[in-house]
Amino acid sequence: MTRAEGLPIALDAVGGDHAPEATVQGALEAVEKLGLPVLLVGPSRTIRRELGRFRRLPDGLAIVDAPDVVTMEDPPVAVLRRKRRSSLTVCAELVRDGQASAMVTAGNTGAAWVAAKARLGMIEGVERPALAAILPSTSGHTLVLDVGANVECRPHHLVQFAVMGSRYAELALGVPRPRVGLLSIGEEEGKGGRRVAEGHRSLAEAGVNFVGNVEGRDIFTGDVDVVVCDGFTGNVVLKVAEGVGEFIVGALREAARRSPVYGAGLLMAKGAFRDLKRRVDYAEYGGAPLLGVAGPVLIGHGRSSARAIRNAIRAAHAYATAGVVAAIAEDARRLGSRGRGDDDA
Repeated sequence: MTRAEGLPIALDAVGGDHAPEATVQGALEAVEKLGLPVLLVGPSRTIRRELGRFRRLPDGLAIVDAPDVVTMEDPPVAVLRRKRRSSLTVCAELVRDGQASAMVTAGNTGAAWVAAKARLGMIEGVERPALAAILPSTSGHTLVLDVGANVECRPHHLVQFAVMGSRYAELALGVPRPRVGLLSIGEEEGKGGRRVAEGHRSLAEAGVNFVGNVEGRDIFTGDVDVVVCDGFTGNVVLKVAEGVGEFIVGALREAARRSPVYGAGLLMAKGAFRDLKRRVDYAEYGGAPLLGVAGPVLIGHGRSSARAIRNAIRAAHAYATAGVVAAIAEDARRLGSRGRGDDDA
């Protein structure tokens, strides 16, 4: 058993639209159903008040006081200035100091990024962290990065994203030799802007299983395991995918409500409908790993339910125990300056 396997997960107990109810409930489920120890990090008074709703508290659950609360409206730098003892900062410090194997938050994404970078630092050789999201596909799932940490990036950043995403898919998700694609407006090598074209050339020499350019639809076909793009494009892809998934589920429910025939059909196919709903539900995947920082960090959806928090804790445990950070560090040393090319600002 690795040291990370015996350590608890540090959970931001006050991060997210439904905190602390959802975070505390999700932590309890992770301890009781998954057997994973959890540190609830936040104002101890708030956490104890929420825990008071439960008759019995399981072993494996502990509270770490962090008096400052970062809201969704706070600027990301608040964790370094006005709210230095925030739950986000303390979570990152627990990972840094070896008291937790990973941190999980459903709170302010920008503030989580700043806290992780400031307290954990970056993996040597990695210039920018990338937020990776898991989207459903016909063969299981596809990892897409970056989905919001970097609005703009250079070609060599795309190479680093590809290396990090490939390692995460292989080690944490169990995908052998992940197929990596570069998101563009066409499959041909020359399609896309200058930076995409330069990224394509560099990716071919990056040591990953690069399959070339892919289009947005390929994310869902099962023909690629990791898709690389800048954070602006990736965030748009993520939000569109979430919206389409919610629309499909909602449209089927509305059709069943309005038509007895459709309702009977859905009732007969309720197993398939349940599977569809599960696959397009972000709560199933828990959250998005922040790759590139020198410690496992997982950021959940702001609307995370208790189920989403529980699954985020499970994903963070897999991230921490799979050796992803060490593998990325080794790849970054190997890659060195090979991913840079001649890209300009």
